[in-house]
Amino acid sequence: MTRLQVLTKEALSLTDAERAVLATDLLQTLPGVLSDDDEGLAEALRRDAELDADPSTGIEWAALKKELGR
Repeated sequence: MTRLQVLTKEALSLTDAERAVLATDLLQTLPGVLSDDDEGLAEALRRDAELDADPSTGIEWAALKKELGR
């Protein structure tokens, strides 16, 4: 088993919350995005600013999951 396979197996044994923290920590160690060819980042930033300006436009996670049938 490669080191990556061992780490992946270990990570998958963590709780959802622990995996989320690990994923966040790992993502923060990567270099920032240097380009945005499809303008997805700009759209995400626009939506984030919109939500900051008017939090009532958001939806609770549980409500979104329910709408998606999960």
